[in-house]
Amino acid sequence: MLSVTAILVGKDLGGKVGLVTDGRFSGGSHGLVVGHVCPEAQVGGPIALLQDGNRITIDSETQELTVHVSNEDLAKRALAWSEPSLNCDRGVLQKYARLVSSSSAGAVTC
Repeated sequence: MLSVTAILVGKDLGGKVGLVTDGRFSGGSHGLVVGHVCPEAQVGGPIALLQDGNRITIDSETQELTVHVSNEDLAKRALAWSEPSLNCDRGVLQKYARLVSSSSAGAVTC
């Protein structure tokens, strides 16, 4: 995460681009970053319904992420949504993708 945030800040995008990830930060990262997000996109949560060009507001003071898409549009997208494939069929990455829980729960595999 440190490399990614350094690139954004180095390109003068630190205040313009937000990074939302299920990853964890060490404390050395800087810029507008939101970590420890559960795997919403893979399981059909609100982040899965976002499309290129959608406006999102990340308010660091209230710790809120607001999507500027109507409830009607989100409902239509939810009906059309299908779970993306994991794109891995063997090895450690496949085990991780199949078994891991969210990072907020410790990202433990069983």
